Amino acid sequence: MFRAEAKGQALHFDPDGDVGGNEVFKDRETGSHWQQSVSTATSGPLKGTRLAIYPFLMTTWGEWNKQHPNTLVLKPEPGYAEIMPNMNKFINRGISGGLPDPKDALSHDDRLRPREMVLGLEVGKTEMAYPLSALREVRVVNDRIGGKPVLIVHQPASDTTTAFVAEWKGKVLRFKPADQEADQLFDLETHSSWNAYGLCLSGPLKGSQLKSLILEPEFWFAWSEFHPKTNVYRPANRPKNEPGNETKKVQ
Repeated sequence: MFRAEAKGQALHFDPDGDVGGNEVFKDRETGSHWQQSVSTATSGPLKGTRLAIYPFLMTTWGEWNKQHPNTLVLKPEPGYAEIMPNMNKFINRGISGGLPDPKDALSHDDRLRPREMVLGLEVGKTEMAYPLSALREVRVVNDRIGGKPVLIVHQPASDTTTAFVAEWKGKVLRFKPADQEADQLFDLETHSSWNAYGLCLSGPLKGSQLKSLILEPEFWFAWSEFHPKTNVYRPANRPKNEPGNETKKVQ
């Protein structure tokens, strides 16, 4: 999800094919082409311009409605659902196979299966890919990316994942899940209780809100194609019933 403007100009976009199995869009105002994975214009008058990523959350309706009971819901126009499969054919090729088409593949990174779903994160100039399968196992990740302490929280019941800068007023915090669903956590430094959305519910830091970070869901082949210097998160070996985890990075 991006802010649809560049250099102060509002833009309107239409799908215009794909490169490396990743969608390309064309704006109506300048005719520039934009690569989805890097949100950057690759050709046209706005070449090199990057769209700002708008904060968003991928979750279930049940979880969203629980957190935001007064939300408005976008209702698709009649017939919209029927045309979506044709507009996004490459999405419907399954998540367990290889690349969409050999001729579309620009590079190969075999650290993960091509269609492994990952959540990409950029902090400064450092990039990290978190496999969804690993997050379902560990639930809470205490990491450091681009010199910043980072917290990743995954709620397995709804596959909702959130990310934050893990510090408050300059103090680094480390977290563990308080339950199997990781909808509540506690920090090891103050033993305050937090929810999965970075809000402190009780304890010395009650009322504090951690700064959110934006996770980008991608297939591995697309993320690695356009983020070739990315690290990959690997959970350290530990008993599956032990809460918390450590980080191992693969260059």
